[in-house]
This record gives sequence, C-alpha cells and structure tokens, in this order.
Amino acid sequence: MAKYPFETIEPKWQKYWAAHQTFKVIEDPAFPKDKRRYVLDMFPYPSAQGLHVGHPEGYTATDIYCRYLRMNGFNVLHTMGFDSFGLPAENYAIKTGTHPAVTTAANIDHFRGQIKALGFSYDWDREVDTSNENYYRWTQWIFLKLFEKGLAYEAESPINWCPACKTGLANEEVPDGVCDRCGEKVTRKRIRQWILKITAYAERLLADLDPLDWPEPIKIQQRNWIGRSEGANVVFKVDGNADTGDNKLSLEIYTTRPDTLFGATYMVLSPEHPLVEKLTTPDQKQAVTAYIEAAARKSDLERTDLAKEKTGVFCGAYAINPVNDAKIPVWIADYVLISYGTGAIMAVPAHDERDWEFAKAFGLPITQVVADKKPDAGSGYSGEPAECTSADGYSVNSGQFNGLPTADAKKHITEWLEEKGIGKKAVNYKLRDWIFSRQRYWGEPIPVVHCDKCEAEHGSAIIPLSESELPLLLPQVQSYAPTGTGESPLAGIEEWVNTKCPKCGGKAKRETNTMPQWAGSCWYYLRYLDPKNDKAFAAKDKIDYWMPVDLYVGGAEHAVLHLLYSRFWHKVLYDLGFVNTVEPFQRLINQGMILGEDNQKMSKSRGNVINPDDIIKNYGADSMRVYEMFMGPLEVSKPWITAGLVGVTRFLERIWGTSNCVPPRDVDEHMQHVPAQEKSGECNDDRLPLGSRACRGGKTEKFSPEDIERLTKLLHRTIKKVTDDTVTLNFNTAISAMMIYSNELAKLAEIPRALWEPLVIMLSAYAPHLGEELWEKLGYKESVSACKWPSYDERLTVDNEVTVVVQVNGKIRDKFTAAAGTGKEQLEKTAFALPGVLKWTEGKIPVKVITVPDKLVNIVL
Repeated sequence: MAKYPFETIEPKWQKYWAAHQTFKVIEDPAFPKDKRRYVLDMFPYPSAQGLHVGHPEGYTATDIYCRYLRMNGFNVLHTMGFDSFGLPAENYAIKTGTHPAVTTAANIDHFRGQIKALGFSYDWDREVDTSNENYYRWTQWIFLKLFEKGLAYEAESPINWCPACKTGLANEEVPDGVCDRCGEKVTRKRIRQWILKITAYAERLLADLDPLDWPEPIKIQQRNWIGRSEGANVVFKVDGNADTGDNKLSLEIYTTRPDTLFGATYMVLSPEHPLVEKLTTPDQKQAVTAYIEAAARKSDLERTDLAKEKTGVFCGAYAINPVNDAKIPVWIADYVLISYGTGAIMAVPAHDERDWEFAKAFGLPITQVVADKKPDAGSGYSGEPAECTSADGYSVNSGQFNGLPTADAKKHITEWLEEKGIGKKAVNYKLRDWIFSRQRYWGEPIPVVHCDKCEAEHGSAIIPLSESELPLLLPQVQSYAPTGTGESPLAGIEEWVNTKCPKCGGKAKRETNTMPQWAGSCWYYLRYLDPKNDKAFAAKDKIDYWMPVDLYVGGAEHAVLHLLYSRFWHKVLYDLGFVNTVEPFQRLINQGMILGEDNQKMSKSRGNVINPDDIIKNYGADSMRVYEMFMGPLEVSKPWITAGLVGVTRFLERIWGTSNCVPPRDVDEHMQHVPAQEKSGECNDDRLPLGSRACRGGKTEKFSPEDIERLTKLLHRTIKKVTDDTVTLNFNTAISAMMIYSNELAKLAEIPRALWEPLVIMLSAYAPHLGEELWEKLGYKESVSACKWPSYDERLTVDNEVTVVVQVNGKIRDKFTAAAGTGKEQLEKTAFALPGVLKWTEGKIPVKVITVPDKLVNIVL
C-alpha cells in the first residue's frame, strides 16, 4: 500500500481547475430546462475562527452531487459567497479600532482559501459578498420596493433588547431568553424601529409549504411559528365608573375557544397594552407602574414559561362579560404578550392551565363550562371543578348553548356574537411582523431620510432615496460602540446624518438604524445568477434560466430565520414581477451536526474542536471529504472519530497503490490484439494486461471465464449502487460499495482498464484530486470531470446465485449457495444434507419446515 502524495497532488489540481476555469458555467440555451440544475449551499458568515469541520460536510455533499450531474450531461450552477455583515466584526472593531470592512475582508480571504483547499467545484466568478457596496446596493433597492408596497414601516414598539450588544433582536434571535450572538439575558425596551410586514404573507407562507420537497420537521417548525388558528374576536365593554372617568372604553380579545365565554371570570391585559394607563384607577397606579417596570426586564420566553410562578396586579377596573353580563375584574399580567392577538385575553381558568394557576394564586373564581359528558336536561355543573382541562366535550353552564358538542358550540356562539354585533369569526397568527432595524454600525444603511417639511406639507416625514442615489454607503466613523440609548453609532456623525430631502430639497436627516444581518441573505441566491449586473439585481433571462433552486443544503437551525425571511422576500419579488417562481427553494436537505469525539457539540470550552486545516495538512483534502461522507447518513448528527479518518486514508492509499497494477493505455490497446497463444510462458513485462491472465510472482496465471464474469458483474452492481446512492445523497453507502469493489480489484496482479476506469470516474466525484491524478496516470489529457458517468447493464446487476441460510429451531446451523429461484423442495433437500444440519437433526423428527425462497430454510424439530 503506497502513500498517496496528496501534499503535492492536491495543490496541483486546484491550480489546474483555476487556470482552466473548469467549473465556470454559462446560461447555454443548448441545455433544455430538464438538464439544468441549481445546487445551493447556505453561505457562511466569515468569522475570524475560519471554517469548522461542520461547514465542509454540506459543501462536500453538494459538490459530489454537482460533479455527478455534470458527468450526466447537466448544466450546473454551483457557487459560493459570504454573508459578511454582522455583529462579530463590529464587536471586534469596538475592541481594537479595526474597521469591520478590514476584518471582514481578511476573514473572507481566509475562508476562501480553506474552501478552495477542499477542491469544491464552485464557479468562483460568481462569488458574492453581502457587505460589498455593489451587492448591498440591491439589498437597499429591494427594501425600497418593500417600502413602496407598504410592507416596511416605522413604529415605536417594545422589542427584545440585548444590553450587551445594545441592539434590538427579533423573537427568532432570542433562543431560551438569551441573545443568540453573545448569550446575554435579553430584556424588553421600547424604541423606534423599522418593521417588515411579514404577517401580510402569513397565509401564503403557510399554504405554499405543502408542495415543497423539504424535511417535514422544518415544515412543522415553520407552520408552528406562523401559528395559524381560527376563533373569534369578542368585545368586552369596560364598566364605566368615576375612577376611570370613561364608560365608552372596550376591550377586544381573540379566542380560539368562544365556546368557553361563559367561563370567563376575569380579564388580563399585557403590561404594554395601550389601555392600561386609562383603565388603571388612582389607588392602583403605583402598583401597576411598578409591575410594568418589572415586566420590561423580562424576555418573552421568561414571561410565557409555563413553569414560572404567575405574577400580576389588579388595575382597579372591571369589564362586562358580553354573554352573561357578569362584572369581571381586569388584571395586568406578563404572561400575556402584546405581540399575540390583541394583547388582551378573557381568562377561563377551568379550561386553561395558565389561567387556572393565576386564578388559584390570586383567589379568582373558576367556573366549569365544558364537561366530558353531555348533561341531562335541566342539569348543570355547579361548584369549582377538581382540575383544569382544555379537552373538548359538551357545553355546560352556558345558557342556551348547554349540551352542544364543542365544535357546534364554537360555531353557534360565534354566529350569536355576530348577530349581536359584539364579535365575529377571526383567523389569527402567532407570527409577528419582523423587527428589521438594528442599532449598530456594520449593516446596510436604510435608504430613507426624515424630512420635517414634507411631513408638514404632505403628512409623511419618511422619504425614500431615489434609485440613482444607491448605494447609500456607510460613512467612516471614529467609534463603533453603540450608544445604548436606542440610536446607532451613525447618529453621532452629523455630516452624514444631515442631508437634503430627495423630494423637496429641504433639510433632512438620514435614517441611522441599519438592516439586520438577515437582509443580505434573504436574496443572495438571486445575485449568484448575475453577480456583475449593475442594471438589475439579476437579468430576467438568467432568472428564468435557473430558478428555482433545485437543491438547497444547510443547517436546520435556520428553519424560522433565514428560510422564512427568504420565502417572504421572494414572494414580494414575485408579486412585483421580478422573479418567475412562487418559492425560491424547491428541495431542502439539512445536514446533521458533526460532534466532537466526546459526542458533544464542538466548542472551544470543551476542547473538542477539530480544525479542518490540520486535517488537510496531515491527511489531505480528499481524505477529509470522503471521511465526512462515510461517517453516516448526511441528515443525522454523528461524532468525529479520528480512527475512522485513518481508515478512509488507507482506503485512498490502497486505491493509489492499486493503480500501479493498471497498464498504460497504449500497452493495453496493443495487448488486446495479441493472440492468446503468444501470451503464454514467462512474464517479462510487469505491465501485462489481464485480458486473459495475470502476472503473479513472474508467472502468468490464466483466469477462468467465471472470474471475469464475477468481476464484470460486481462492477455493474457497483456502478448501479454508487449511481443510485449519489442521486439520493446516501454517500456513505456509495463509498462502501466502492471500497468493496476496489478491494476485489486489489487482489489482482494486473487490472484491465475496462474494470478500473469506471471506478476512477465515480471516485473522482468523491475524491476529486485523486480522481484527476489517476485519470492523468491512465494517459488522458482532459479533466476527469468532463467524462461521462459510467453506465451499467441492468441484467448484470441481478444475482444468479443466492446464499440460503439454514436454521434449526431458529438458530443458524449452516448455509449454502443455490441458483436464484430454486424451488422449495430442492432447497429443503439440500438443507437436510448439509453437515452442519445433520449434526443437529440426526435421530430427530422435524415437526415442520419453513422455507423462504432465495433466503431461508428453518427446520423445526
């Protein structure tokens, strides 16, 4: 087994691919639509740490698939870029004073070098960088289209606030109540924000999931995040009194259970509800104010945690239950969020766990209005129930609706509310509008100005820039530190902030919030189509040529962030006529996480991080590629095991050594015409082909026709297996098949090219540097990537012989080979004659024999 000299061969072929632009792609009309494929990787954020071993897993998978497609006559778009705006570069700038652009450029160079070192077949001419002004010009342009369509608006709103990063965060960026960037506990803060009206597309985002070829768990996460529900909006009048001074106030609530209205014994408002101040009586003002201040320091996750102790305060006001005119108290409690429904709820403690716990904590009444059995005529359920239940059943204590099953009760009560003009059927979504602005420097400037004159004359202070003014560039600054007041560092640069209004020419101020990191990644797949176009984000003919993305591979952690946001932006562009498909990504695959050798998530603190640079240096890029695909199914998480990497390296070294047993093309072609009788005798040429014999220890040994037939059939079965598994992205089993086949070839002293070349071509998709070198060694001038993928004869993939296992009383005692399709009688006759069976059956009488043709004979004694 010879050592594969990867340290010289891998750089050699990387230079060759770059010099020859081997993977450059054009929109060639000669390829019909069904012979075009757009294969996309989720592009990385270029952090200072560089690639980790998890990045190449997905990239290798798509690279193998793309190489396979090209060899099968497809025109393939496959490229790479960098999601380069974001907090890490800015935080580094705050510490060191280094401009984020400088840090980001250096990080991108490092990432690009690492990626190229792994031999991925990207068209690097199409590389994009979201912080490049020629890119974010079009991000700003798309924002203006959103603004024109009424989907971008400014509002003062309570948001998730990271006190460490000093910026606002969307709900999706606050996992487990902490900032997803720095891990700091998130609080609430009310500041001026730009917001995108993603809720306007909620129904379409939900409905259009169904036809997508995506993992079902991702679809479920998006459905749950959108959170569609059907119910009713109901109006509760506020009981007028001297303390509130207003008897015309009302509270509107949304409920999915209008059938439980008779059980509403109190109401709860979120601390941010706009009517809290009006409803709070003087004697409760101090307590309510203190409670609101405490709630502001909690994240939404903390507030809605089912396990937390319920807190609240009575505001002093009462509302009137519209179905029974009962006077019920209005409370303020942080488990109700202003961001869901109307920010107010009717509390039905008998049938809602949170309401039950709250009522128990504060001694509020509990009335059962749903029972598991239909009540007898004239009977009801009195007294407090023993436990809370949200299950459906039959209405009780509900006036004229008593006895109705839950579904019917919902329908009839809603109709009754509509007749009375105090409620109506409604659809609601958990999805909230997208908090789009950040109070930081390193992000896309929002291309609008604020003009007092235009506000006075036209009623709107927000004036968009014209397209000719794009890109609006970031200014140079002395300090990158956020102000902490809700304004970004840009607010302190007066010469940049103060400008002319593009509409009236008067004095105006630029928007100082910037876009979030997600903005650039919402549409990067479209810029890949036409990255150098300065007239449009992409030409229409190129969009029509490539879209939609046929395969998108990336991590499942983006289920409700990037994937949802991209779908939203794409639908807006579709409605405006700029793209040709309703959805951007037709098929999605989530690669599993690569864990440390300790089976834990890799992290510096655990000391289990694997650096891909070290792997490439010590084992080679091909070894790393093949190992990551051989670890297990692409979609599952699996631990890194260095011993497995060593095993894969030995496999590639064995391939390299075995290649010495393959004759050069001219010798092989010459020997094909040598008569058999001239090939006998002593072997003086160690390149003698295996046309009819092999060279072993200086002697020629004739191979039987059975040997040739066996190897030929194994080749065709291997081609079929590797082909099927590459198409379905089951790369680990494809590699296993190539290992088995190569092991058989390695037993030969000389290997006919007809048995070797198909293996080289298939292997080149997985280990491209080795594949190229082996192909050149065979005497070919062109790149192996230009070859046609090997085909197979279906007839040669079918086994003519099968192995039949023989059991005695369920335990395996022997086995034998039989022709496929052999009858049961013959199988049983052969089984009983086997030595291993005779030993256990001698002198005993079989009770029955269970025979499965081509597989099993089980003798029961």
